[in-house]
Amino acid sequence: MSNLAHKIQRQHEERRQEAPKKSPVIKKRSKITLGEKVLGYMFIGVLAFGSIHIISNNNTIYQVNNEIQMLEGSVATQINKNRELELLVAEESSYERILEKAKNLGLSLNENNVKNVRN
Repeated sequence: MSNLAHKIQRQHEERRQEAPKKSPVIKKRSKITLGEKVLGYMFIGVLAFGSIHIISNNNTIYQVNNEIQMLEGSVATQINKNRELELLVAEESSYERILEKAKNLGLSLNENNVKNVRN
């Protein structure tokens, strides 16, 4: 065989030897482990639960504040009504008005029967 034939034969042999030498399959591992994933999901769950809890508490507080304001308004109106009634009672119970009402009903004032309650 000539040198040229040897060269061609060597090249074929080299190619055959190189072809089966496939590099081994390297499994790429994720940078996040299973434990870290579980911790992440737990953190997200706790965060979601806390957010929902805070929002529901704020909603309850808003409703209670609304009821308090309504009650304070009704108390204020009732206080005003009570003051008006107290003024009306004071006007109606004056001595002049009682004397006038008694005269209209036919009663007369006898000064001898009136007791002075002055001390």
